[in-house]
Amino acid sequence: MNKKLSFKKTLEAKLKNSQVAAKKKAISLFTAMSVAHADNNEDKESNTGDVHHVEKALPGGDFYTGQWYKSLPHGKGNYLWTDGCMYVGEWFKGKITGKGKFFWPSGATYEGDFKHGFMDGKGTFTGTSGDTYEGSWIMNFKQSEGTYSYPNGDRYEGEWRREYQEGHGNYWWKNGDRYVGQWKKGLMNGNGTMIWTNGNRYEGAWEEGYPKGSGTYTWPNGSSYVGVWSKDSTEHNGTYHPSDSQTKNLDWDPQQVFSEDLKDCKICPCEKISIMPSEKMPNWTGTAQYNGRKQRRSDESLSRYSFSDFDGFSSASEENSKNGDESGGNINSEGPETKTISPQLVLLMKKQGRTISRGHKNYELMLNLQLGIRHSVGRPGPPITNELKSSAFDPKEKVWTKFPPEGSKYTPCHQSCEFRWKDYCPLVFRTLRKLFDVDSADYMLSLCGNDALRELSSPGKSGSFFYLTSDDKYMIKTMKKTEAKVLIRMLPAYYMHVRSFKDTLVTKIFGLHCVKLTGAVQRKVRFVIIGNLFCTDCAIHRRFDLKGSFQGRTTAIPESEIDPTTTLKDLDLNYIFRLQKLWFPEFCRQVEIDCDFLERERIMDYSLLVGLHFREAPLLSQASNDQLVIDSTRRSSDRLGIKIAARAEKTVRKTDCQLIGEPTGETCDVILFFGIIDILQDYDISKKLEHAYKSVQYDPTSISAVDPKLYSKRFRDFIFKVFVQDT
Repeated sequence: MNKKLSFKKTLEAKLKNSQVAAKKKAISLFTAMSVAHADNNEDKESNTGDVHHVEKALPGGDFYTGQWYKSLPHGKGNYLWTDGCMYVGEWFKGKITGKGKFFWPSGATYEGDFKHGFMDGKGTFTGTSGDTYEGSWIMNFKQSEGTYSYPNGDRYEGEWRREYQEGHGNYWWKNGDRYVGQWKKGLMNGNGTMIWTNGNRYEGAWEEGYPKGSGTYTWPNGSSYVGVWSKDSTEHNGTYHPSDSQTKNLDWDPQQVFSEDLKDCKICPCEKISIMPSEKMPNWTGTAQYNGRKQRRSDESLSRYSFSDFDGFSSASEENSKNGDESGGNINSEGPETKTISPQLVLLMKKQGRTISRGHKNYELMLNLQLGIRHSVGRPGPPITNELKSSAFDPKEKVWTKFPPEGSKYTPCHQSCEFRWKDYCPLVFRTLRKLFDVDSADYMLSLCGNDALRELSSPGKSGSFFYLTSDDKYMIKTMKKTEAKVLIRMLPAYYMHVRSFKDTLVTKIFGLHCVKLTGAVQRKVRFVIIGNLFCTDCAIHRRFDLKGSFQGRTTAIPESEIDPTTTLKDLDLNYIFRLQKLWFPEFCRQVEIDCDFLERERIMDYSLLVGLHFREAPLLSQASNDQLVIDSTRRSSDRLGIKIAARAEKTVRKTDCQLIGEPTGETCDVILFFGIIDILQDYDISKKLEHAYKSVQYDPTSISAVDPKLYSKRFRDFIFKVFVQDT
């Protein structure tokens, strides 16, 4: 036992020296290894299907030794990567699942629970500088309760959310100062109390690490200062209350709290993990050629670094491992017909839309749009502030600009026909772009760069045309006058909504404009610029437009013609989506908030647009032409609706009147993208007439055109059946 512990400490010390040393060690291990034919006894043992011990040199130079079952690691096993990373612990059907320890070449380690390669459960991370986090994890994120000890002596104990201190927590500085209260995104935020070692204390509101709002500062002698606090002295005001024993007023400036008292109370950053264990998930492609072959070591091979010396982790029960596998959605993980998935999936995808080049009927319109947007975004304006005056939202707040071909004092010369350009509520949309963290230069480059826009193949049901920017970041949608009026009417409420709820699922709107062509036609083209939900490096394999209604909610094209760009509808949906507990409560809360907002604005006929990236992509048909290389290993995003890791469970409808099918138990790992789109249809006279007409033919509750209150309830009920919490 002592020999094992001594060896373990020696190897850990070697791993901490440097990444270079780790790489050299790995290379020396593999170059010393020879592979010979196995004898007949091992061939028989491998073919029986029983769990047995193997040693495998993998094609990429990695090395695995441990228990093996049906062509995959299963049980206790150890994996060494050529870059010096190492995992020692439990496996289930080829995935790191159960108790184990992961070593980084830098010397950092994680010991605890794993689930499908993710740090998930209880575990302890020890950083390169000696800092440690001990607590709960969900999919590589610090989540729920945990304690972080920093190398400088500081310590945090409390709640975490997606890698940051968030919720209630205590922070002790090495000098004895202490904060107790609320946190958000790793900073003191909300109600909290700061206690200094000299006995002074502040109790009240905080924002982004500093007192902000109502609060009270007290001294040990009983005197206090009560008021409204801010780092901006012009916003600061309050009253000093001396103690009974104090004979004169204290010569004290409240700004000293910011400049002096909090000077040394900085929150230490947590060590960033260079690469997650889930991103190192082994690729078992090509290991079949080693089945039935025995990896023998030369005299100097692995005798000094025997993995067996690390056996000492408590084993999770086989039942728990099975449950873990089911919740992870491992499809076809065993058997002779298994299709192994490479970490770099070569997917056959095609870009949406047709490039608008010279000769296209809308080529001049595209030039006009780009000229106008460049003029609007580049035009100097007043300083941007989040507190907009009501006049900024006035429907009359619009700017007309004339663009003659020869140019003018304010516009460049161009090769298109003469046109007039209208900017609606320009200050509001400038502020919205800032609120959405959109850089003006990048925005202009995406929309007005040298690359042409792409027009989608056909207009939507409303008759609107859609154009995509070359980088897929933005979508330009032409709109009717009635839709433009709805947007201007609801713009103040929309602005307050997206400002208050940064994780809103409602479409991001960046601008509202109009082009008026001067000449014989004299037509106006109004359009809105919105964010493209599917601008991602993950291939979108399936997309669904979901409303929660029956009538007309199917895509009437043959299955063989469905490709990744086809938008399917409610009755085409054959999945339910199981969200991690990390995301599900937040998802439900935000859907409720967004639906309440749309209901108040009398909006209906909106949809939840859902995009699926299948992490085991070859299970799908590939009906397209251009090749795109996609990394199959992704981490959860910090933003709701973007890159959400989940499981999709297949469903089957037993009757035609069933909107959501019965779960089959067949699941697969997916990455989801979703958001609420088409938010500019109010319940006007045309929709009321549509409701009256269709109600005679169909069940009134099954059609899309219904009162906003009923629409909102039906939409929520449907979405909360399609999206459920993963158990």
